[in-house]
Amino acid sequence: MSDLKIAVIISSTRDSRFGEKPAQWILDKANAFDGITAELVDLKSFDLPFFNEMASNLWMPSSDPKAVAWQNKIGEFDGYIFVVAEYNRSITGALKNALDQAYVEWNNKPFGMVAYGSVGGTRAAEHLRGIGVELQMVSTRSAVHIGGSDFFAVHPLGQQNKEISEIEGSIGGAAADMLKQIVWWGNATKSAREADAAAAQAAE
Repeated sequence: MSDLKIAVIISSTRDSRFGEKPAQWILDKANAFDGITAELVDLKSFDLPFFNEMASNLWMPSSDPKAVAWQNKIGEFDGYIFVVAEYNRSITGALKNALDQAYVEWNNKPFGMVAYGSVGGTRAAEHLRGIGVELQMVSTRSAVHIGGSDFFAVHPLGQQNKEISEIEGSIGGAAADMLKQIVWWGNATKSAREADAAAAQAAE
């Protein structure tokens, strides 16, 4: 069976963002994991407008070329790892907008999370799980939460600015569990999508 193609999506677009650091860490972990080929996808590179379509692309094609480019990109993948910044107890506006800019491309695929903040990004992660349900996605049970003293140890504002690898004793097990679950759900959902596509073609 071929490797699953997994996107590691950086969800913050601020110039001073921290997300690139954990994103690179989980990207390396994912690419070393059996059954996964991972690619970094940076929301900042897509310059998405605020959602301004007549409807979701569940109902009609999107008109904005930037939205279409985003849809085409995320449609390449079999699953996703969102690097989740917690802003005021939820996900970033940039990530919510990016999720809203597509629909069918997210469907029937798994996602995991690397969340961070003073309480490990847990509140943002739970909001993202709820959004994922509406997008017909499958959330892994396990997620990576970088919080508390670990967060301040690796964040530049914590003045230590350690590498993420230095807190792997706290988060490494969760990362391995998450990746294992992405592979399981990724293979299951990919097989189901392929079966649905074959059935639809046969019915034409």
